[in-house]
Amino acid sequence: MTGVADLGRRVLMITGAIDTTDHDVSISVSLPEAGRWQVIKAETNLTDRTWVAMQAVLDEDSTFVDDPGAAVMSPQFAKSFMTPDQRRLTFYDGEVRPGEAVLKMYSMETSGRKPGYFYSRYSPIATDSAEQSLETLEQLVANGMQQRPVVELAVPITVLD
Repeated sequence: MTGVADLGRRVLMITGAIDTTDHDVSISVSLPEAGRWQVIKAETNLTDRTWVAMQAVLDEDSTFVDDPGAAVMSPQFAKSFMTPDQRRLTFYDGEVRPGEAVLKMYSMETSGRKPGYFYSRYSPIATDSAEQSLETLEQLVANGMQQRPVVELAVPITVLD
């Protein structure tokens, strides 16, 4: 994964690929400044499973921005859910098949220059019925995804002035 921070526009763009099905991904970045950043994140699904939900959980020094001026969206997912404490954001009601890319956009507020967050993905279990998969997904959106073993990444950020 790699990223670029546009200091003038306060935009952070991160791109890369995920090739693990059994691990969550922990990402840390070094920002040029603390504060509010619009994040545009694109990644490719290099696994053999279809993702039907994606969750991000920010560290204790950061929150997702939940106001009318902050876009929270993903073309691959029709819905999103943010917890009241604004630390967990889940995209769902869609899918990212193996080999496809997913694009997510949101804003975050951070009091430090090195925010970190965990990304989790949910893929339905092949033996579950459609009803079981939907029930599981509803529970995951409401309660969050259980953390699995973690792959840690420090994403290099190029700063544009």
